[in-house]
Amino acid sequence: MQTQSSEQIAVEAVPPQNESLHSQSRRAWIVAGLVTLAAAGALAIGIRSRVQAETNLGAVTEQMAVPSVSVVSPKPTAASQEIILPGNIQPFVTSPIYARTDGYLKTWYFDIGAHVKTGDLLAIIQTPEVDEQLAQARSTLATAQANLKLSQITRERYQSLLAKHAVAEQDFDNANGSFAANQAIVDADMANVRHYEALVSFEKVYAPFDGVITARNTDIGDLINSGSSTAAKTDLFDISQTRTLRVYVNVPEEYSQGVRPGQTPANITLAEFPGKKFPGKLVRTSEAINATTRTLLTEVDLDNPGATLLSGSYAEVHLQIPTQNSTLLLPVSSLIFRGDKLQVGVVKNGKIAITDVTPGHDFGDQIEVVAGLKAKDQVVMNPPDSLVSGQEVKIVQATLPGDAR
Repeated sequence: MQTQSSEQIAVEAVPPQNESLHSQSRRAWIVAGLVTLAAAGALAIGIRSRVQAETNLGAVTEQMAVPSVSVVSPKPTAASQEIILPGNIQPFVTSPIYARTDGYLKTWYFDIGAHVKTGDLLAIIQTPEVDEQLAQARSTLATAQANLKLSQITRERYQSLLAKHAVAEQDFDNANGSFAANQAIVDADMANVRHYEALVSFEKVYAPFDGVITARNTDIGDLINSGSSTAAKTDLFDISQTRTLRVYVNVPEEYSQGVRPGQTPANITLAEFPGKKFPGKLVRTSEAINATTRTLLTEVDLDNPGATLLSGSYAEVHLQIPTQNSTLLLPVSSLIFRGDKLQVGVVKNGKIAITDVTPGHDFGDQIEVVAGLKAKDQVVMNPPDSLVSGQEVKIVQATLPGDAR
């Protein structure tokens, strides 16, 4: 009983405050350990992220050291190419109608836009002076014919008397000579009469061919001067045959070898007929390059049976010109202009090879290359100024030949 009481007394002798302090100390150590672990973890994470960033930076730097380029393959040209050139539509036949005699315009029968046939009477000119000259020429001819008849009778009489030796031979020769002279005078006077008759016939102005009157430059009562040698002499009418039209086009010298009469397809388009093409036929060329314009004058004939097209119109001529089989097409954005040479950058085995090329026709967004490239070459698009031969590059995008535009 006494021993048990001592133990109880000993237990009761431990103060409650010490037990609380012991628990608090343990918690403090646990918290400190957790904080230390958290700090160590954060430090490890920071070091790891920095190492990873340095690694990524090295990889990026390495990648940037090798530039990336986009490439395109040259596209072979088609068997023929279409060129569009400006052209002038002209009548197949056109003629100014001048007067062949002097006088005053009495009347006219057709105005502009009228369709006439060959031989239609266009106008009549009054020529009183010519009429009087014709009358005078006829009178002179009549006198000459009378003298010729008298000399003929005299010659025949002297010829009969000469056979009877009634006159001298000299007299017969004089009569024969007088007859020949009068004959010559009659011939001259007859020619003079025909001349004035022709002038009188020119009083009536006729259409020389089927066509349309495109201009009337005179009116009733106007003074008419014959001929067309001076600026004061104006044509009476302008007449054009428009059933068939001529379209003249100047083909640049570089295309001249592909223009062949009867073989080169040609189509005509006009702004007033959007979306419509009129088939034409290339019929002839001048076969000479104009030294001033360096072009070849070419004629395309165009049927116009319904008079749909008007002469004098501006037209666009579409010509199909054969091309060389060895030529290639490249976008102009792939060209390098350095010095006096035209170059491109070709990727070969991951490295750049700066290659000289010979240009052909320029199509605006594309250019023809006639020498220096192969169809399988990979050409750098939009090459930078710093691009040099031997430089390592990486292809990031390959453009198909059909997408070169």
